[in-house]
Amino acid sequence: MLEGGKEFHGRMAEADRQAMALAGGDDAPISIIPAAAAPDNNQVRAGNNGVTWFRQLGARHVTSLPLVDEASANDPYIADNIRRSGMVFLLGGFPGYLQQTLESSLSWSAATAVEQSGGVIAGSSAGAMVLCEMYYDPLRNAVAHGLNLIPGTCVLPHHDTYGSTWLPFLREWLPDTIFIGIDEETGMISDRRTGTWQVYGGGEVTLYREHRVERYPRSREFQIP
Repeated sequence: MLEGGKEFHGRMAEADRQAMALAGGDDAPISIIPAAAAPDNNQVRAGNNGVTWFRQLGARHVTSLPLVDEASANDPYIADNIRRSGMVFLLGGFPGYLQQTLESSLSWSAATAVEQSGGVIAGSSAGAMVLCEMYYDPLRNAVAHGLNLIPGTCVLPHHDTYGSTWLPFLREWLPDTIFIGIDEETGMISDRRTGTWQVYGGGEVTLYREHRVERYPRSREFQIP
């Protein structure tokens, strides 16, 4: 599941409830990863917001894990907790820091094992960005390789507020990439069996591929090659 930002707001309930159902229902363990919020010391507040949100949606086992740097990302105890999850949720914040923290770590290996066994990996804003093959790091004004869960793509979060302004220069830097613009309070969830994505929430998903622009409102389905 990829979300465009403002994840813990009312119009995101539809997307998150669907993700919870795919993860195994209200009893499925949810692990929240707040690492992207660590550079400005916001990880505790952001993680607690996630726990509160998912409990309001009916989840019974939600934990914000103390995964905030490369050392904790390679803590076997934290990785074991992730491996037992039905959903792993990456919060927003600083995408470059998040990618460097997770790359080649025990925790990322555990997260991919969750996805391969039928669970859900979710990310909002920076969390969604690093799940793609490429991402834009505003802090460095540069593009970098992400965790490549979705090859050939780059997410533009907050597409309806400022994310779309990145597109002109990113198209020059990454001419062969499919850009996925996701509005705030909007999510897209993949059906792993068919490769089909569906839009949930209050806004739209906009795909930019080659010279085509495709807009998908709530409930619409599409595929990313």
